[in-house]
Amino acid sequence: MRIKALLAALAVVTGAGAHAQAPIIIKFSHVVSPDAPKGLAAERFRVLAEQRTHGRVKVEVYPNSQLYKDKEELEALQLGAVQMLAPSLAKFAPLGVKEFEAFDLPYIFPTKAALYAVTEGPIGKSLLQKLEAKGITGLAYWDNGFKVMSANRPLHSPADFRGLRMRIQGSKVLDVQMRALGAVPQVLAFSEVYPALQAHIVDGTENPPSNMYTQKMHEVQKYVTVSNHGYLGYAVIVNKKFWDGLPRDIRTELEQAMREATAFEKTIAQRDNDAALEAIRKTGKTKIYTLTPQEQADWRRALLPVQKQVEGRIGKDLIDAINRTTSQATAPVTTAQAR
Repeated sequence: MRIKALLAALAVVTGAGAHAQAPIIIKFSHVVSPDAPKGLAAERFRVLAEQRTHGRVKVEVYPNSQLYKDKEELEALQLGAVQMLAPSLAKFAPLGVKEFEAFDLPYIFPTKAALYAVTEGPIGKSLLQKLEAKGITGLAYWDNGFKVMSANRPLHSPADFRGLRMRIQGSKVLDVQMRALGAVPQVLAFSEVYPALQAHIVDGTENPPSNMYTQKMHEVQKYVTVSNHGYLGYAVIVNKKFWDGLPRDIRTELEQAMREATAFEKTIAQRDNDAALEAIRKTGKTKIYTLTPQEQADWRRALLPVQKQVEGRIGKDLIDAINRTTSQATAPVTTAQAR
């Protein structure tokens, strides 16, 4: 009897030990191609996380809406069905954090330096903190880049948009933006954009070139205008309960892996957008047009009222704070300041 009891106890200990060594699974879901900047950065994070934790963490990356479409993934995260996402910043408004739609304001970020002054400074941190009440922890901002406009007719002036059905993300700011140009905004999930363009359900869309190229949208769009009118970025987020429940040493290693993946992502985003635009050009299927300074001034003039129209939604104080921060980031350095 004593031997049986000893063997039973040994089996329990052995089973517990095997269970304790099972890796922590992080399901990382996103909606873009593995070859897009976000997809490449997610894969880089996977490798770094598994290396740094010596296999104690296993990251499973699911690209191209394999698990959830962009309308579904935030709810899945809150329910714990997935642990990590990198949704575009516009996706947080339906959760009640409308301030993130400030990133959709046209021409609010004149340069990447001005953008990073916001995302890496107090404004960016305070916005991520607003997600905590929704059961979400924000880890980092990932970059994609400035957007181009595409359609099956040339888009050189605001008047060229009149009557076009333009696909947008579910963002009130983007809705107001398209209406300011005379277009009819149509909200569609990212995975639905190509078939909608192909079937002429919508006439055009806006995206950074890397998204457009990796999703083959250029195959069903005759014209692209390099307007750099808006920005598309992401926030890497995790389920707060899951994150807080991780061992502290594991969390520390994952935070470092995320910092390294974020630095990598920023280095490849512009490179990949430039390469994608050139690849689109080489196909010969799509004519690429870059706005002249005068044309861009016309676009800015048409879109400037958007800021005023959405003050009540986003907050005048936040818009003013972003404008002050971006102005300081782009202001020329005087001789006295340099000293």
